[in-house]
This record gives sequence, structure tokens and C-alpha cells, in this order.
Amino acid sequence: MKAFSFVHTADLHLGYSQYGLEARREDFDRVFQELVDSTLELKPTFMIIAGDFFHSARPSNVTLENAIRNLIRLREENIPVLVVDGSHDSAPNTITNTILNPLDSAGLIYYLPRHKDACWGKPGCCYVYGVPNFRTRRKTEEMLKAFIAENKPRPSPETFNIFSFHMAIDLPELNPPYMEAEAPPELIPEGFNYYAGGHIHKRYEGKFKGGLLVYPGSTETVNYDEAGNEKGFYHVEVDASGDANLQFIKLKSPREFIVLEQNFTGYTASKITELAVRLVKEKDKEGAILVPVLKGTLPAEVSRGDIDIAQIRGAAEKALLVHPVIFLRESGIPETVVRSIFESEFKDLKTKSFEYFMEIFSQRYSKQEAEKIAHAAVNLIEPLVKKDDRRVRQLLEGLFGED
Repeated sequence: MKAFSFVHTADLHLGYSQYGLEARREDFDRVFQELVDSTLELKPTFMIIAGDFFHSARPSNVTLENAIRNLIRLREENIPVLVVDGSHDSAPNTITNTILNPLDSAGLIYYLPRHKDACWGKPGCCYVYGVPNFRTRRKTEEMLKAFIAENKPRPSPETFNIFSFHMAIDLPELNPPYMEAEAPPELIPEGFNYYAGGHIHKRYEGKFKGGLLVYPGSTETVNYDEAGNEKGFYHVEVDASGDANLQFIKLKSPREFIVLEQNFTGYTASKITELAVRLVKEKDKEGAILVPVLKGTLPAEVSRGDIDIAQIRGAAEKALLVHPVIFLRESGIPETVVRSIFESEFKDLKTKSFEYFMEIFSQRYSKQEAEKIAHAAVNLIEPLVKKDDRRVRQLLEGLFGED
């Protein structure tokens, strides 16, 4: 077997204008440029992009132009770029299709699932097989088996064999709780030395079916909760014995995210705003994206809408953006109060409802206003149940027409 090396990357998401910012779209382009610069220095035999090369199947012209410019640089140095589609850049339908097809036709990439037997290789050196992305577990279970049957993998002991895909394999140590694992392990064929994965945005290395299962993670921060993940790619050197040496190379250009998580249980809206503004000002940093994550339970008289989000967003002077994330829970009426109202045997339903509404509205309005709104709420119950639109309209007009 001939010694060789390759670069394994995934989840570049080119064209993603995160938070509606052109600067963020440029960030994703900049990271790809750094990736290509590093690849040209390493001089690998080939590069694998394991899906989500682009953030959509139809990227903008400016994104496409920048991608083509860098792909040409790789082609000029005779470094083939082997690609499988991901959940973002896969073809949504046969009419729209995916930009990976014309890039393949132009000779800028080698879109593995499009070619005969879905493979690429060098005799006596390496064999690379790639499958498309089917988006959901149900479709993956239905269609991956059929794809593999039609494009039978042919790994050989004479070569180093690579299986490229963009899916989360259903392994307990691998998947974050919010992500559906599309691929049961039994659907993935055996006989490969290296399983080159994409889709999971945190890097992972582990043993799988006698080979190595590797995810390089995303090259930029696609969601704020990935801020702590190392951003980079793998350079894999394979010696003449078929042993693989993995080197994770960190990227320098990804933009810094600073996540500011704090619990505000029991605070008033004005106090929460004040503390969040102070937190943003303390952590303000040139060019960074600040993400204040507001957690906790609000007092009964406070709602999320009372917090001055605009003031929090405007608190930084150096950061590119402040992006508050609100996980504050609003308190309902205490359970003891609800039980005391509805468990009484001496009051009819309307009286109980009135007391319940009074408990709610008294937290926001004067006693006189609360009584007025509570009476209106009780009177609305019957016509709403009976779908008496005329009566509902009359009651609402009476309520708002008095002021």
C-alpha cells in the first residue's frame, strides 16, 4: 500500500448570514479561505468535505464566487475535493437540485453519490465511498439501504478504505440530546478503515466496526451553544502499513462568541434589565458576539415582555452583536391559591372563575380595573363556548368602549 494523506472537514455552512448579518456570511467565507490555505501547505492527496459545504442548496452568487475561487486554488495544486451532500445543501427537489451538481460538472469537486458506484480511488492506495443525506431517520432507514444495494461498496484489504457520510449515527456517546440520530449503526457497512462523518458540530474520534469513526465538527459557530467547541479539521496521514495518524488542526479565524449565562429567579424586570446590561458592558470585547442567556423564574407580577431587550442589545460598544436569549419562565397563579378557589363546595362556577381572574388581573391592574376585566372575562366564557360571535363582539366593544 502506498502512503498518502487527506484532509477531512465538514459543516462549513458557506453562505450563512447568521443573525441577518453580512459580516457573519463573510466570516464563514474567511474560515474556508483559511482551511484552503492550510490544506495547500499540507499538500494532502485529497480533501473530503462530509456534507453541509453550503448552508443551502442554492447559495448566493457572492458565496458561490468565493467558494469557486478557493476550489480553483485546490484544483491547480491537483488536490481533488471529494464531497457528499448534507442536510443543508442536499437537493430539496429534482427541479431546484443542489449546487453540488454544477460544481461537480465543472470539475471543481467530485460529488461522490452522483458518480458510478458512488466512489473514487487510487489503486493500491485508497478507496473512498460516499452516500447522500436523506434528512430524517425514517427516510434514511428506507433509502440508505436501497442506495447501498444499488451502489455496492467494494472496500479492499489492498487499500485504505474510507466511508464518507453526513448523518448522526445512533450511538449513545455521540449524539447531543436535541439531535435525532438518522442512522442506526446496522445500516452502515463494514470493511472500512475510516468513517468520515459530518453533521455533528463537535469533534469526535472513536472506534466503529473495526475502523475509526471521526467527526471534525463545524468550522464556525452555527449555534451559540457550540461556542465552546474547538473549530478545525483533521489531517490524516496513512502509512504503508495502513495505520492512520490523526492530527486535529485548529482554525484561527472563527469569530469569538462569549456566552453570558445567568439565573435571574425572583428579580423584577427593571432589575433584570439593569443586571444584564451591566454583564454585557463588563464582557464587551472587540468584534465578539455576546450572548446573554437569561434563565430563571419570574415573580408572578412580571412577564418576559417587561424586560427591556433593546437596552440589553445596545449595551455593548465594541462587540459585533449582542444577541439575548430568554429562557425565563413566567410564574402562574400559585397552586395553593388555585386549589383554594376551585375546591370550595359553596360557590358556583362563575364565582370561582371570577375569583381566579381577579387573582390574575390584580397583579397588573388596580382593584377597580381588575374587577372590570374579571367580570368581562367571566361573561365571555359562555358565548365563546357557544361560538356566539355577535355576543363576544358586543362584550368586547362594551369593555373597550368605556375608556
